[in-house]
Amino acid sequence: MSEHGTSEHGMSENTAVDGRLAIVDIDWRGVSPKYIVVDIVGYVISAAVVLGAASFAAWFFGQPLVWMAASVLAVMFLITIVLTPRRVRSIGYALRQDDLLFRRGILFQRFVSVPYGRMQLVDINRGPLARWLGLSELKFVTAAAATGVVIPGLPEADAEELRDTLVALAESRRAGL
Repeated sequence: MSEHGTSEHGMSENTAVDGRLAIVDIDWRGVSPKYIVVDIVGYVISAAVVLGAASFAAWFFGQPLVWMAASVLAVMFLITIVLTPRRVRSIGYALRQDDLLFRRGILFQRFVSVPYGRMQLVDINRGPLARWLGLSELKFVTAAAATGVVIPGLPEADAEELRDTLVALAESRRAGL
């Protein structure tokens, strides 16, 4: 390992061990627990619309298969709502020396690293329920469409502070390109 924490092959200490991502000793910051309410309310509204339409179609056409499809959808929405608190707790981000690392997911985990110098836009969004709860969503836009990262459920003050920090870091890193 070199003095900068990288091996001879350019891999950082946090990178691969036996081909697996070994992310250790990272100070993860989570989202607000209030975001659970925002997510559940969104799922309940979606479920009401979808199940209402499916129930109307089942009643109108009188087909038992449509009732079965509506029942399967209801169970899927219920499972999603039950897993929401755990899924929200899995969302986190970390500010590292050269990039922002974002994670989410329970079964299918996703880790995205966004280099500060590649950030083109840092946007704050607030929906009505999130705004009422004092939460914001931070969105990062880069040149690559696949690396679009959204950190939901941040307290408003934290989102604004993080936005300002990231803009300053992005400007300083871009100047060195």
